[in-house]
Amino acid sequence: MVKKSILLIWTIISWFSLPVAGADMHRCEVCVYGESAAGVMAAIQAARMGKNTILVSKNGHVGGLATSGLTATDINRHTIIGGLAEEFYRRIYDYYLADSAWRNQTRDEFMVLTRKRTFSGKSDARRMQWVYESGVGERILKQMLAEAGVKVLHKARLDLKHGVVKQGTTIRRIRLEDGRSIAAGMFIDASYEGDLMALAGVSYIVGRESRWQYGETLAGIRLDGVVDRSPYADEAAGRLLPYVDAALWGREGDADGRTQSYCYRLTLTDDPANRIPIVRPENYNSELYEVILARKISRNPDVQLKDVITFTPMPNRKTDTNHLDFVGASHGYPEGDYVERERIERAHKDYALGMLWFLGNDPRVPEHLRNEMKRWGLAADEFADSGHFPYQIYVREARRMIGQEIMTEHNVRRDLRVEARCPVGVGSYMLDCHYVSHVAGDDGKIHIEGNIFTSTRPYPIGYYSLVPKAEECGNLLVPVCLSASHVAYASIRMEPTYMVLGQSAAAAAALALDAGCSVQQVDYAKLKNVLSAAGQILTPTDRKTE
Repeated sequence: MVKKSILLIWTIISWFSLPVAGADMHRCEVCVYGESAAGVMAAIQAARMGKNTILVSKNGHVGGLATSGLTATDINRHTIIGGLAEEFYRRIYDYYLADSAWRNQTRDEFMVLTRKRTFSGKSDARRMQWVYESGVGERILKQMLAEAGVKVLHKARLDLKHGVVKQGTTIRRIRLEDGRSIAAGMFIDASYEGDLMALAGVSYIVGRESRWQYGETLAGIRLDGVVDRSPYADEAAGRLLPYVDAALWGREGDADGRTQSYCYRLTLTDDPANRIPIVRPENYNSELYEVILARKISRNPDVQLKDVITFTPMPNRKTDTNHLDFVGASHGYPEGDYVERERIERAHKDYALGMLWFLGNDPRVPEHLRNEMKRWGLAADEFADSGHFPYQIYVREARRMIGQEIMTEHNVRRDLRVEARCPVGVGSYMLDCHYVSHVAGDDGKIHIEGNIFTSTRPYPIGYYSLVPKAEECGNLLVPVCLSASHVAYASIRMEPTYMVLGQSAAAAAALALDAGCSVQQVDYAKLKNVLSAAGQILTPTDRKTE
């Protein structure tokens, strides 16, 4: 009896006491940390299931990459996307049906450019649109959040030292940098970095497992083809080019702590009325582009701009601009504090703008390429609060939880199928790991390292890859930094998949609250019924036709 009384008193204190004098305390049933698209879908699902829900955004936005330049949706099989993600893409389709959505381009003109990539569905009731403008996507997500009654806290970041208050295996509240606290019954970490997960004492990994840890053929260090004949900026002085490793740091197949390259997905336009010229960044360094641009172009001076960087057309004469990867510059990001991450983000911003400036101005670039590049600039009607530059860096991979079950290469490869149990979503994208490093090989040439690009077929993603080990935390779900090997994560890490997993995680959180149980004890049969009723696609065979 005494022990029960002490526990009750401790629980009351941990729930209601203020961690900092005068600080705000917010209380809810479900707290979603992270404004990614997964976080938005999680918050909406929890609220639609009647739970008082708070979504915590570290900035002034919602949607993460899905509203910050990555608007050419990475989807290769649209039939495996259901639930709230499908609703979002249908709302985008409906928005662009209106003539008022087209300001400097007609819908017909746009469809001629992108028809195969843009739409799916044979009837208007089921049609989804996969490419859109960032600002449009964010407005739709905000509308969905408002309709669901979700409270959003903006410009709110976790205190990275004392951000989680736990009692045993239960998170009682989280603390933000500004002194505010949020108490909740269930928490969902939908951030790209996994900060809440890490502060909660949940096991995780950064980098790559060895080839032998899970018996994965594509794991670990992977030396690949030659990029250029020389790794030197100054061969006589023995000075290597920036971000080129002098030698391999381990054996092929060994584990390491490196991540695949990050970038920004820039929104560019060639509309003179909406175009802001690219300006040389303050920290410009032309040596960063020596291999990927200067030497490459010199070997093929007739190359076209579209073969150097990727311009996927968006509505209203805009682009989703890809392949501005800063290879080797992201490794410190996952475990970095906010100062270190901001430094890395600034370096990636300078790199992206510097690459575009190089293409438009460096005399080594052929005139036809320079002229083409100068047609393009930042879109004046996007990202007004961040200098018309995307607010979210493309974190392709950061921390990954080591949870109840781990998705591996064997779950996702076409020829190595092991079905994950208790599915809550379907993945289908290629195993797509961008370069991790550039390395000076034994042959004296620059090699790429870490690249994976291998086909898959649709595969189920298991519920227990979203939950921590029971002995570590019982009221946390992790739909973005989920429990997966580096190899499996290379396919899972797509925004539509995150959306699906965010919704599924929230449904499980609501059921756990209703049952008064941990997330590990959720009745999967009930979860499956809830998700199926919400239109979620749980296995590759759930929807064979439209």
